[in-house]
Amino acid sequence: MDRNQVTGFALLALLLIGYLFYNQHEQKLYQANQAKKTADSISYAKVHPRPAVDSSKAATSTGATTIADSATEALRRTQPASYYGEEKTITVENKKLSLQFTSKGAFPIAAQIKGYKTYDQKPLYLFNGKGNYLSAILPFDNGKSTADLYFTSVTKDEPNGDKVIDFSADLGAGKKVDIVYTLPADDYMMRCKIVMTGMPASSVKLDWQTLGLHTEKDVKTERTGSRGSTQVYYRNKNGEGDYFTMHDEEKQIHDDASPVWLGFRKQYFSTVLVDDDGFAKMDVKYKTRTDDTNLVAQNEATFELPLKVNGQEESASLRWYIGPNDYNTLLSYKIGLDDMVPLGYGVMAFVKYINKFALIPIFYFLARFTTNYALIIIIMTLFIRLILSFFTYKSYLSSAKMRVMKPELDALREKIGDDQQKFSMEQMKLYRSAGVNPLGGCLPMVFQLPILLSMYYMFPSFIEFRQQSFLWCKDLSSYDSIFNLGFSIPWYGDHVSLFTLLMTASSLFLAVYNRNMTPQDPNNPMMKYMPYVFPIMLMGMFNNMAAALTFYYTCSNLLSIAQQFIIQKYFIDEKTIHAQLQENKSKPAAPSKWSQRLEEMQKLQQERGKTPPRQNKK
Repeated sequence: MDRNQVTGFALLALLLIGYLFYNQHEQKLYQANQAKKTADSISYAKVHPRPAVDSSKAATSTGATTIADSATEALRRTQPASYYGEEKTITVENKKLSLQFTSKGAFPIAAQIKGYKTYDQKPLYLFNGKGNYLSAILPFDNGKSTADLYFTSVTKDEPNGDKVIDFSADLGAGKKVDIVYTLPADDYMMRCKIVMTGMPASSVKLDWQTLGLHTEKDVKTERTGSRGSTQVYYRNKNGEGDYFTMHDEEKQIHDDASPVWLGFRKQYFSTVLVDDDGFAKMDVKYKTRTDDTNLVAQNEATFELPLKVNGQEESASLRWYIGPNDYNTLLSYKIGLDDMVPLGYGVMAFVKYINKFALIPIFYFLARFTTNYALIIIIMTLFIRLILSFFTYKSYLSSAKMRVMKPELDALREKIGDDQQKFSMEQMKLYRSAGVNPLGGCLPMVFQLPILLSMYYMFPSFIEFRQQSFLWCKDLSSYDSIFNLGFSIPWYGDHVSLFTLLMTASSLFLAVYNRNMTPQDPNNPMMKYMPYVFPIMLMGMFNNMAAALTFYYTCSNLLSIAQQFIIQKYFIDEKTIHAQLQENKSKPAAPSKWSQRLEEMQKLQQERGKTPPRQNKK
């Protein structure tokens, strides 16, 4: 092989080796690129998984969808048009209310009460949400509920300013249901008329549910406060009725005595269904909603509503109150709705009449001249004290007489010793001869106690005090908290009410003042401490009460102290009283029947105490 051939083979070998290296490099690059693409596709598949496809069904999926749609459409053709539709919300409002209705069911799902705000100064809704409904069970399609129907609606304005919304649902085959709401231009009482066509029946069943929203300062007080803040009220055609306070556990009411109205009352707002002809029967279930702080309570009711027949139509008319628990407003409807303002019930029912015929007229008379409700409380306190001033004077005069006679009583006690019965008899003789009535000091309390109890019911129940501020208190209808403890004390609470402290302090001062002005019985040491124990007990009880009430009691105590000081200082002269008592002793006293009876009872007890015990025969 010559030199040229060797050189040619060497060049070919170099070219081959170069090609092999180049080819190997390109393969590595290709494999790396493919590996990267595979990894990217796997990552994408994890993030965007493709739905699994059953190969056995893949071929028929499109056909099945078409068949299902066709079946649904065929089913729709066999059912009334009102079974399907689009749910819409329609708002109707007047000067008092703004109501939102739903076209599915044709009932209000939200009720805003204008002119009022929540404690947080937000628009006040008595209820809001789809959990609120009013539906009728139709005698059609195995008891079809109007809540499941889609209604068409027509809204119009009447010349007198009333707003009318007419919901209509065509059920086919000549059957139809209309629900017509009429909202007066300036009223809280809405009218509702249910008209059924082509569905003969003597009555229709109504289902009503309300979820009351939290609107006040303290949800606990709003649910189960001292006035039983959340309650159910109803009244029958015969004028009788009842009320029930809601609690955590579910309660039920059943009544067949033709109830005229049923009311669901929160602390300051209510919703009421009224049938002037009377429901055939009524079943109610209610409970507070402790699991949701935004809801106060839940009320469910079922009615049998009699129908009036007019040709092919059966109809029923209702009235629906949605508004405040304003006493004058509720009273104006003249069907007993004012009973939902608790002015006294149970054993204290008698104070309701003091409120209705005395204190409330005075309150509204003063409200004509001022909107400062704290000033009205002060004026009412002065007025009440002025009325009771004669009896107060008699009380302090009686205390002064007994205080003047204390030296004689002390001498009598020392003379008689420990014989309490004999001392009581001689004490009565001494009082009678001097012309002293030991019960004279009780007269102011006898007349004042019903007033105090009346205020106890009236002030926390009156919506006029709601969100009215005075001094440090932002809301006279709730407690005036000046400090939150961060923990709860049994019988007291988790805050400090300044008006309650002032009421307690003034009560203690009044007790001390009275103790110094009234002779004490040394044989009854417990009476020495009772005037101090009672105000302390009331401090715990009133710490969660409305500030309007504790402010009234504070004013009453301060006026009592001032009144007592003035009477003692300028109207009672103990020297003159002592001279008069001594003069009375020289005159023959004609004992009263009450004194004679008391003396006879004391003698009888004394004789029984001296009778020797009977000996047992052996």
